[in-house]
Amino acid sequence: MRIGLYPGTFDPITLGHIDIIRRASALVDRLVIGVAINRDKGPLFTLEERVAMIEAECEMLSEQTGTEIVVHPFENLLINCAQDVGANLIVRGLRAVADFEYEYQMVGMNRVLNDEIETVFLMAEARHQAIASKLVKEIARLDGDVSPFVPSAVNTALIAKFRA
Repeated sequence: MRIGLYPGTFDPITLGHIDIIRRASALVDRLVIGVAINRDKGPLFTLEERVAMIEAECEMLSEQTGTEIVVHPFENLLINCAQDVGANLIVRGLRAVADFEYEYQMVGMNRVLNDEIETVFLMAEARHQAIASKLVKEIARLDGDVSPFVPSAVNTALIAKFRA
């Protein structure tokens, strides 16, 4: 069974993330969405909120693609998370050249830790390349329209979060 791991903080999940999930689903039998618990980033949404949003969006994708998609929170090293879920493939999304430098270093370190787990890069579709969760949150915080960047349920959650 081909098991892939697509890790991230997903704070919040964007249309760019969903694009990568949809395309990664074609490469594996099971896709694990690893939701990083990163206390240093100070996420806007709680872990439970992020997991719920991802599960809601991935339910439809799983039905459409026929690929099992599961959500798995993690707080350990990425390579250890991959081992924990039985992944033999790590999926990383790239938006720009700046992403590649960091990801290139990460792959090198992960290969030293476990050379049996491959990393695959998927380029975001052109219409999603500018989307970053950090920018989405900033636009929403300043009462801008983020509906072109996130699923409607996430848009609603962002509005509620910043109006609270």
